[in-house]
Amino acid sequence: MPRRHRTVPLLALALPLTLGLTACSGAASAPADDTDWDALSHDELVELAEAEGTVSVYAFTSRIATIEESFEAAYPGIDVVATDISSTELITRLASEHRAGSTTADVAYVSDAPVVVTELLADDVLLPYVPARVADQLAPEFTAPLVANRLSTKVLMYNEEAHPDGAPVANLWELTEPAWSGKVVLVDPNVRGDYLDLMTEMSLRSQEMADAYEDHFGTPIELDEGVEDAGLQFAVDLYANDAVLVDDTDTVNAAVGATGQADPPVGFTSYSDRRDNSDEGWALQVAAGVTPSPGIVFPAMLGVTAGAENPAAARLLIDFMMGDDSETGGDGFAPFYVAGDYPTRDDVVAPAEAVSLDELGGWSIDPEASAERRSAVADFLLTIQ
Repeated sequence: MPRRHRTVPLLALALPLTLGLTACSGAASAPADDTDWDALSHDELVELAEAEGTVSVYAFTSRIATIEESFEAAYPGIDVVATDISSTELITRLASEHRAGSTTADVAYVSDAPVVVTELLADDVLLPYVPARVADQLAPEFTAPLVANRLSTKVLMYNEEAHPDGAPVANLWELTEPAWSGKVVLVDPNVRGDYLDLMTEMSLRSQEMADAYEDHFGTPIELDEGVEDAGLQFAVDLYANDAVLVDDTDTVNAAVGATGQADPPVGFTSYSDRRDNSDEGWALQVAAGVTPSPGIVFPAMLGVTAGAENPAAARLLIDFMMGDDSETGGDGFAPFYVAGDYPTRDDVVAPAEAVSLDELGGWSIDPEASAERRSAVADFLLTIQ
């Protein structure tokens, strides 16, 4: 059920965002494994994976179901057990299973890079694996600390049926004005890590937010008492303008994208969700080029869990999800070959209908910088709801 900004979420909802893994000394240790995975040929990896016979994966996207089908078709001797949960829940589950030493997934497909980098990797919950056959097609930032098969987004979207000439706003600060009161929808940042990353990036890009304010209003920004920067001031003003906080992106997409609306809201969601326009009766479109930025761009990463029971099949699945050598990435990349998902391999051509990264104008997040700032941003957001 959508709720206005005045509803304060339970503090417990924010706890998964700060797992405090380092305080747990009883974490499970990875079993000894002397296999030189990089030295194996593809055929040798397949042989080992088929001997294991199964692979389990936690994924932050429902599109993992398509990967399950295509992987099993490519490797009939290996059964895929896929679990689709949000990245925030995924990280919490991985951490708790690691601490308890209990059975966990073999592969994690996860976003929320700041938490992954500073907590899951720092505590050896996840291990990197970069398939040798694609390493030369990836820029260094897409191979470490985990391999990324694509870039995802959390950006401003609008209803193109109602606004056929383009986005109804040119500057984010317009969303704080009376014309957009109660008409901006987003998932509560203290519920979803990628939305917290969005708000954190606005704080980190405070000078750009301040410049955009002056561009729009014609005067330098004045911060409210207790507000540290222009990014946080935007959050204050947006919430005060009755921003609608919801629990999931499907609610955002339906509210913004449903056809037949004369005056629909706008909202922050994933550009790639536009792929469901036909099936869902939506008219979602990205507000590319909005000043100072429509939102964030972040990696979707793949890692092997430290306690993987099927380490060969885990690595074969990661190899598969990096795509084949065709210009579209083939079956292993097919669910992600849509406008709004940006392949990290330089030999995979983006879909023709996609807005380029340069045209989009999204901010690329810095996981380490975001990790240092996001807890303070989360606490601040709780005070203004």
